[in-house]
This record gives sequence, structure tokens and C-alpha cells, in this order.
Amino acid sequence: MAAPECKHASQEVRFNFRAPEGFVVPVKFSDKQLSYHYLYIKEHRVRESVDSERPQDRTLFVVNVPTYCTETCLSKLFSCCGQVQSVELQQKPGRGGKSETHNSKFFNLKTLKGFRVAYVVFKSPSGVAAAKSLKPKKPFVLSTAECPLKTGIQKWIADYEATIVDPEELQAEVDSYMQEYDQKVAEEEAKAEEEEGVPDEEGWIKVTRKGRRPGIPRTEAANIRAVEREKKKRAQKELLNFYAWQHRESKREYIAELRKKFEEDKQRIALMRAQRKFRPY
Repeated sequence: MAAPECKHASQEVRFNFRAPEGFVVPVKFSDKQLSYHYLYIKEHRVRESVDSERPQDRTLFVVNVPTYCTETCLSKLFSCCGQVQSVELQQKPGRGGKSETHNSKFFNLKTLKGFRVAYVVFKSPSGVAAAKSLKPKKPFVLSTAECPLKTGIQKWIADYEATIVDPEELQAEVDSYMQEYDQKVAEEEAKAEEEEGVPDEEGWIKVTRKGRRPGIPRTEAANIRAVEREKKKRAQKELLNFYAWQHRESKREYIAELRKKFEEDKQRIALMRAQRKFRPY
């Protein structure tokens, strides 16, 4: 009896699966892989006031993104539909906040684990329309000779090399951050000086941090002294030997202190006896 013939991935098969509110795109890691992976995609529909960085008519929302898939892979995958402006990977759906945060190479790095979601923003609305009309005959290949994906030990080596910090780059990033911070503080101080003593529309005057007697920042020693003073005040207000358990505790502590002193005296006397010597001259 002859065995049934197997259909290989090289054969053209039309993938025309439609999700309830979107569409499906099949992908695979490389040409050698026989199994497919499906990306579930729909048009991103959120009010622009809530998510201004992802316009409704130019953004695709992608789920079931595998761990080996990068922003470059998704940008290359959807480049056939139009010019891609940006690709953002996240652990779960949420607002975009790239413009509000400081993009750092060394600080606040987040490692995404497991399957992720992605937001693909096109430069024109025609990119979304072209993506929605996709009818691939075979799955898209993510890892190619021109753009290979690193996995296994190669990825571990790349991750380890990324953890090695260049002191000059780190110093340059810290300097630029501090310059931005100093500029921001200077702008806030200038604005506070302009608003100081100026009443608003209702006649109220805003009280700023800088007044006639500006506060002096506390040091660590000053904070310790303040804590000690607070403890002393609490101890003075506390009633001693007011409750029966307080009376028992004070007696127990007094007896323990007497025993401790008695043992210390015994050791001192024994030491003096051991050091005593006969000296006739």
C-alpha cells in the first residue's frame, strides 16, 4: 500500500483566512521550516485624543507576534503595502508614550518576553488599505540571507555584548540628559519668577517655593538629628509604668542589668587575681 504524498511548504497554497474584525497573515521563520505561524491583524481604531501617536487611518494592530520577530522584520513584511513610518512592539496593548519619555540606550530597558503585540504605522492611509487586501499565496519568510534573525547561542552572544557599556557613550548620554534637565529647571524657575506676585483672573496670587525665606535643603545628618528629636519627644509623652505589663518589663530589665554587672565584676576580680604576683623587692 503506497504512503500518502506530503505537501511541502514550497507548493503555492492560497491563504485567505479572515478574522471576525481583521485578517490573517501567515509567516515562517525560514525557508527550511515547514510549519507556519499566523499573525492576526486588524485596523487600529482608538480616538486620536487617547492615542495621538497612532492615527486611526494609518495604523495596524498585530497580535500573536513571536519572540524572534523584530521591528525590522515587521517593517520589511508590510513594506510591500506602503512606506512604513514606525513599528512598536509591546508586551500588551497600551498607549504609546515614546515622545514623553527619554529614549535611552542604557537606562529603563524593558525585556519583552513571550508573544507580543505590535503597532505598525504607515505614512499614508493607502498602506492600511493595501494590507487589508493582502491575499498571500505562500507564507512570508522572516529570516532571509539579507536580513537574518539571530537565535540560540548567537542571540545570547549578541545580548551579552549589548550589556557591555561603553564609558564614553554612557558619559555622553548622562551629560545630554543633565543638560536637558537643567534647561527644564531653568525654564520652570523663570516661569515661577514671572508668576510670583501676579494675581490671576480671579484675583488669587500663586504661592511659589521661593518666598522671603526660602527653605534650606536638609542633609543626611540633619535628617538623623530630626528623627532623634522626634523619638525623644515621643519618649517624654509616653507614660512609664502605667500598665502592669510595663511594670513587669521594667523589673525584668532591671534584674537582667544587675546580673550582667555582677558577671562583669566577677570576671574583673578573676583577672586581677590572675595578674597578682609576689614582688618582695
